[in-house]
Amino acid sequence: MRKLLFISWLFSFFLLISSCGPAKQPELHGDDIGKVIAQMTNVMVHDVTNPPLAARFFAYTCLAGYEVVSQNDMHIKNMHEVLNNYPAFNKAKAVRGSNYQLSAVLAMYKTAQKLQPSGVLLKKSEQQFLDSCRLIGFSDAVIDSSISYATAISKQVLTYAKADGYRKISTYPRYTPTGNAGTWDPTPPSYMAPVEPYFYTVRPLTLDSSFQFISVSPVPFSTEKSSAFYKFLLLNYAKGENGLTTAEKDIANFWDCNPFAVQNDGHMVMGLKKISPGAHWLGITGIACKQSKAGFSKTVEVTTTVAIGLMDGFISCWADKYKTNRVRPETAIRKYIDPHWKPFLQTPPFPEYSSGHSVISATSAAILTYYFGPNFSYTDSTEINYGIPPRKFTSFDQAAKEAAISRFLGGIHFKDAIDNGLVQGNKVGKWVLQKMNKN
Repeated sequence: MRKLLFISWLFSFFLLISSCGPAKQPELHGDDIGKVIAQMTNVMVHDVTNPPLAARFFAYTCLAGYEVVSQNDMHIKNMHEVLNNYPAFNKAKAVRGSNYQLSAVLAMYKTAQKLQPSGVLLKKSEQQFLDSCRLIGFSDAVIDSSISYATAISKQVLTYAKADGYRKISTYPRYTPTGNAGTWDPTPPSYMAPVEPYFYTVRPLTLDSSFQFISVSPVPFSTEKSSAFYKFLLLNYAKGENGLTTAEKDIANFWDCNPFAVQNDGHMVMGLKKISPGAHWLGITGIACKQSKAGFSKTVEVTTTVAIGLMDGFISCWADKYKTNRVRPETAIRKYIDPHWKPFLQTPPFPEYSSGHSVISATSAAILTYYFGPNFSYTDSTEINYGIPPRKFTSFDQAAKEAAISRFLGGIHFKDAIDNGLVQGNKVGKWVLQKMNKN
């Protein structure tokens, strides 16, 4: 009897001790990372942020969250000595009393607010996030410490970003089209100046140089009807504005992702709000993480890796574009075949080769396949808010190839720019994984 009483007393004692310990903090989820990405995308649409620059914003913002997680989760490798010139960050004194998941999300908000031209619009989203954190049980003391920690990390990431050379671009000479046969010229309806002609000068995150994975040379320009280039012209000509099936139009529209699209309405020219290719693939990343029930740290890791791939993919592609300076199908077809021909999609304002969508889609697919496998089926609902219905895919590779061929169907790229762009992007994706010791 005494033994039973002693055991009962001992159990009660341990129960009392455990109840007096620190209260278990609430946990955040991968969805919280996806929400920041979606809110950044909304601001990018507002600002009409070009695709390479959007990738840069995503990369550094994700790195801020990743840095916090890597300092607190032993399973997440730190980026010091992984990324080019990435420093060993100081672990903020404010880490005591903070919650690292909360700090990671806040570090992303604070970094995006400073990077994006209209980043101030994210302050409202950040406050709503903090209000939701209070509702699920985070104390004001933990929130205050987490804000201090996030601010300290964000400042260090922004210092790293500032040193990548992007700010110098504004001091470079204005890019002027050469006017030579077979080279890029501005296209209708807005005849915009070329976008980011010096983006290849930005420091890559993992690449040894911007030209490390430069694609093979494009088919040489020629107006000879027996030439390979002229045959490419005829292929695009057949897939003009009125030469597509309904299914082909659906594919082209789904992957359009052209932030520069404009529409003439009488005497008015209106901008059409669309997300960038990188935002689309980060949306797919969020879908995959949620579907696979990835935890918070895993979601941060996957999202950051894809974002790094996007930035390096665009740097690699843009080095190719302004090296080859190749004419767009619309310009060549109108000049040499049919002056009234129109592509189904609006031609983006930069040189044709290689295909940016092909490069960054292959890069993203290589990374996502590593994390989720070669037969990951999912429904891509990324652009529902922009009036684009969902599409189902049986793998990331299938999605990447469809994204690539959409540029041919849309009439804005030649076939070799697409095929070689896929090869180029796959190399970038595998290189990113190798640098992070993922393969």
